[in-house]
Amino acid sequence: MLKTLDFKGSYETIADAFSSRKEDISKQVNDAVNDIINDVKLNGDKALMKYCAQFDGFEIEDPRDFIVSKQEILDGVSIVGKDFIRIIERTKEQLIAFHQNQVEKSWSLYKDNGVLMGQIVRPIEKLALYVPGGTATYPSTVMMNAIPAILAGVKDISIITPVKSDGKVNPTILAAAYVCGIDKIYKVGGAQGVAAVALGTKTIQKVDKIVGPGNIYVATAKKCCYGMVDIDMVAGPSEILIVADETANPKYIAADLMSQAEHDKLASAILVTTAPSLLEEINHELERQMAYLSRKDIIKESLENYGGAIIVESLEEAFEVSNYLAPEHLEVLVENPMNTLPLIKNAGSIFLGEYTPEPLGDYMSGTNHVLPTGGTAKFYSALGVYDYVKYSSYSYYPKQVLETFKDDVQKFAKLEGLDAHANSIAVRFEDE
Repeated sequence: MLKTLDFKGSYETIADAFSSRKEDISKQVNDAVNDIINDVKLNGDKALMKYCAQFDGFEIEDPRDFIVSKQEILDGVSIVGKDFIRIIERTKEQLIAFHQNQVEKSWSLYKDNGVLMGQIVRPIEKLALYVPGGTATYPSTVMMNAIPAILAGVKDISIITPVKSDGKVNPTILAAAYVCGIDKIYKVGGAQGVAAVALGTKTIQKVDKIVGPGNIYVATAKKCCYGMVDIDMVAGPSEILIVADETANPKYIAADLMSQAEHDKLASAILVTTAPSLLEEINHELERQMAYLSRKDIIKESLENYGGAIIVESLEEAFEVSNYLAPEHLEVLVENPMNTLPLIKNAGSIFLGEYTPEPLGDYMSGTNHVLPTGGTAKFYSALGVYDYVKYSSYSYYPKQVLETFKDDVQKFAKLEGLDAHANSIAVRFEDE
């Protein structure tokens, strides 16, 4: 089932086989999104009411109905039951244990000559989490996006999520929001929801940043609104790369490849191995396990189009291939996985050993599952506390210290043709 490539140092072959799976944003999608954004800008809540009926089949008669009531949140908690709340609470604990290590502090530097310099770390003020809704249910999205923000100190967090035709938000989303302490939830999604929190309406407040996944229209809207607000990233289809040696279990490899292939027909699941002898059994396991999985048609199409096995000569070569592809998820199923960390340069999240499968990270390992895709792990990072803060530098120079810099600063400014810059320094010493 897995197409097989022999690496032999050919990155071009890998690029041709595995690097052309991005969904291009068509002019039609881009135009439709821009029309929606402009409509929300001009007509506010009225436009949102129209799109809610058009896309979600839910009629809004009063803009205040976009706001989820506290009773609705409590009802959602009651519906999911105590065991689900226990699971969400445990997930919260795991996420806090990991992400609290990312919290940064402001710092100051005092010099003997009286100069003071430093950096202030402050949270952004208003944040919106986009949570897919309707037929989908992703309470994990709430947790992964909210917990780092809470640890960063963000005080004003809201959720935007589409609803089904009955006008109700999925109770698992409400329960996750409740556990995170978020009580500001709006029944609006899609490009119109992104536009609403980016621009603000009479009912929905404008925010400073939007995070969270969505379909091509949501992703395009986030991209179009960047600059009016900050965003986390424009994520593409999911991907996993597994590095395996002869000690790896074929049953586990097959299961883990399919765990990501089931996301989307555009998802990528790649094996890089030093042991071609594993392939026959892996393919057998794929066929056997796929037979009883509900999303087997999606898995099959994903594996056939964007899955594969790359044969390499050594683990060093395996990680050269992995670093080149810079996968969203990297599993290391080798004899001594911890020893491979120095070889890994580019990966969104790394899963070491056969008992750390990627789905553990999707839910409860404590690491974040909002990750860079499409090779962007070469320059992007997993979502973290640092995505919810901003940094302001400050400095204080006494006059006698500025005097020791004044000539050089003026010369530097004049070198760049900026006389007013030089003058700003000069006027402070004119009397002398």
